[in-house]
Amino acid sequence: MEYNFANRISGLVPSVIREILKFTSNPDIISFAAGNPAPEAFPAKEALEISQKLFSTKPVDALQYGVTEGYAPLIEKITEYIKERYNVGRDFDSVIITSGAQQVMDLTTKVLCNEGDVIICEEPSFIGSLNCFKSYGAKLCGVEIEDDGININMLEEKLKEHPNAKFIYTIPNFQNPTGITMSLEKRKAVYALAKKYNKIILEDNPYGEIRVQGEYIPPIKSFDEEGIVIYAGSFSKLFSPGIRVGYVCAPKEILSKMTVGKQASDVHTTVFFQMLIFEWMSNYDIDIHIKNMQDIYRKKLNLMCDMLDSELAGFLSYNKPQGGMFIWAKLPDHVDMLEFCKRAVKNSVAVVPGTAFMTSEDRKTNCIRLNFSTPSDDDIVKGVKILGKLAKEY
Repeated sequence: MEYNFANRISGLVPSVIREILKFTSNPDIISFAAGNPAPEAFPAKEALEISQKLFSTKPVDALQYGVTEGYAPLIEKITEYIKERYNVGRDFDSVIITSGAQQVMDLTTKVLCNEGDVIICEEPSFIGSLNCFKSYGAKLCGVEIEDDGININMLEEKLKEHPNAKFIYTIPNFQNPTGITMSLEKRKAVYALAKKYNKIILEDNPYGEIRVQGEYIPPIKSFDEEGIVIYAGSFSKLFSPGIRVGYVCAPKEILSKMTVGKQASDVHTTVFFQMLIFEWMSNYDIDIHIKNMQDIYRKKLNLMCDMLDSELAGFLSYNKPQGGMFIWAKLPDHVDMLEFCKRAVKNSVAVVPGTAFMTSEDRKTNCIRLNFSTPSDDDIVKGVKILGKLAKEY
């Protein structure tokens, strides 16, 4: 039988990252391609204790259907947490629980965009969000990223060029894939432009707690007095990605539409994991966990940077990120980036080609993304040495 697929899915191609990750099932492959948190940072002991408690005391609650907006005690806890920690949330805002932060991208696009609408986003940017936007038939308008965040002048040009654009998508903290952190000045400038041109900002902050150096910078949402910022948060990096618990803080009018959209997709986020996160936030010291997590990531980041400086000096250039999980490295102009990635895999090291993060296939880059959170210390050393030997061949 010949299958005719919907236009919105026919134009999508498999995630380059996921395709490369297929190679990582081979135990001989060292993966710098994943986007996974450091496994040693997972609070597995606490998860076991909480799980035993929940199934001993509240088994029916944990296994039954829940409301679409989310587990009420967790919503209250998150609302308090982001207000006290980040000054996020106003009287016109509310919070609902989502199935990971990725669902926030889906729901935002679902409730705001029609096919053909324009979304303005950083370029490069997270491939999961870009593919989500494309799946709704949205047109992507990329704005280049500078060392301190999105190019403000270019952003305003694109806002003028696309007066009907639906929203601006940004990852201000340790951006995926570049690792760049947007400065406070640029965060205020982005907000001012959104206000000037009457646009919504979708602020994605999955990596905010993984700061290993530099000073804390408040979220764009903390400036929001007009109700123009949708803030996406997640426990994927803070606790565990497998639980698929995220949240969105946004104006209540927007959240009411998101709730209807969520009912049509997954009904509600898994109740058991929502209860688990609530118990963890209520009864364990999150600050100690965050510090331990930051120590782990700082050590891994410094190790990879030291190895890159030792083995690939003069070949790769990069800016050391202040946190997150990724290093965005530029190859020399004479090196074919895609060919380098293929040769790296053949030499048992997986990296992600930078083109995976561009708004369209015809957008060029000679960069690759390296993940330092997933591999062991030994694999970081071994893998970078292999890349160094490969670089000498050029």
